[in-house]
Amino acid sequence: MLVVGAGPVGLVVACELLQRNIPVRVVDAGRGHSSHSRANVIWPRNLELLDRIGVTDDLLGIGHRLAGTAFYSRGRRLATAWMSRLPDSPYPFALTLSQNDTEQVLRRRLAALGGTLEEGVRLTALDNTPGGPVVKLEHDGGRIEELEPGWLVGADGAHSTVRKELGIAYDGPPVDVSFAITDARLTTTLSEDLSHYCYAPSGAMVLGPMGDGVHRIALNVPHDAYDEHNPPPREMFQRVVDDRAAGRSRVEELLWSGSFRVRVRIASSFRSERCFLAGDAAHVISPAGGQGMNTGMQDAFNLAWKLSGVIRGEFGESILDSYDTERRAVSHDVARSTELLTKAGLVNSPAKVALRDAAFMAADRTGLFQRKLAPQLGQTAVSYGGDRHPRLPVMVSGGTGPGGAPQRPGSGGWPAIDRDRHTVLLWPGARTPPPDWQRTRDGMRRALPEGTPVLDLTRAVPKGLAAALGPRPAVAVVRPDGHLLARLDPRRPQETTHLLTRAAHLRSRP
Repeated sequence: MLVVGAGPVGLVVACELLQRNIPVRVVDAGRGHSSHSRANVIWPRNLELLDRIGVTDDLLGIGHRLAGTAFYSRGRRLATAWMSRLPDSPYPFALTLSQNDTEQVLRRRLAALGGTLEEGVRLTALDNTPGGPVVKLEHDGGRIEELEPGWLVGADGAHSTVRKELGIAYDGPPVDVSFAITDARLTTTLSEDLSHYCYAPSGAMVLGPMGDGVHRIALNVPHDAYDEHNPPPREMFQRVVDDRAAGRSRVEELLWSGSFRVRVRIASSFRSERCFLAGDAAHVISPAGGQGMNTGMQDAFNLAWKLSGVIRGEFGESILDSYDTERRAVSHDVARSTELLTKAGLVNSPAKVALRDAAFMAADRTGLFQRKLAPQLGQTAVSYGGDRHPRLPVMVSGGTGPGGAPQRPGSGGWPAIDRDRHTVLLWPGARTPPPDWQRTRDGMRRALPEGTPVLDLTRAVPKGLAAALGPRPAVAVVRPDGHLLARLDPRRPQETTHLLTRAAHLRSRP
């Protein structure tokens, strides 16, 4: 197994596979560690998923928690999307920290799992045969290595060599914006537990607290205003903060600054034979809303549990087709929503500004902003197959113990599903269990394949999970990534058994 690219996405894929004892080589062309890391926020959904590889607690120990995101126009607060009021997440907050810090945590986890990162190794050629890819790797010093890895994941960024070698198209909507960014020491009257989206006729700006007085500042600038030899200066940031920001803020010191140009692109396919694209290699979206890295890591989690199951013979290879369909659809959805958020910040005619501001305030007053935008930003609203496979608010276990029960209980009352297999939730309904529930439950347990992870939810569960499961008794079959596979009638155990068989995509099974 070969993973090309050692950013957060490639590292997540490698950690997922290594913890299932699948040998993985991780190579990186030498991107190295840059102080100019753009991604600085991890949303609630990804905190849930990162627990699959055992790093969420480490990230919580070094990150800065945000309760939500506030939106302003010419200094006046329009609306707030509160992560702290999400009813269906074990992690009701966003976490800000440097992408470098995120990568360090993931690298340590990679090493703890027995993995190594080969830096200075570049993929130079890829022959994508039906039996598996054949690649050439060039090492520092010029040594060429030919390799047949069996499977390959290209997580090598927006200029992906893997994608180019596969001949996969990379197109997108006409979004073309340049941004200047910095991590700066800031003295400000703005709240440290919110990120702040500030709109003004001259453009948009984001202030994101990262703890200890450091803030990420991002703002739109003209194309080619700055480059690596002419980075944006403190004076420019101060001038724009004075013009666009709510409250009063003084930019004391830039820890670093840079600029970049965003052209939204999405690959026409995320899979070709036994090769896959993930992260920026598969999609580049507007940075509005901080969705890029989070979307890429969700690619990694979606792919890894399926791929590891295929390699271990637990799933049929056809299950991998769903990676392309599911994640490409989500990428288009995220691209559309971030495009709208970007355009909302760049309107400058008085009529359009007034319309935007009125719409934001009305959505905030009616609760629509909280119901729709907060889950969208927090990525808890991600669903596959339309609404057929929504995310369920559950924790993820590190494996199963005797009788198929998860080894680690859920935190704060949130049940923990199995990390590698479909879990069956026995739900008696939101009210008093029906008189025959124990008999129904025992019959379901007897009918399930041996070793199936089962959670009996007869005790109280968080309101968000109860609402997601519905008021009536049900059997909920949950995928290893926490998405609902199906909700079935508990009085018909054979339907659940047949569903679990079909879900494995193994043709040898009836």
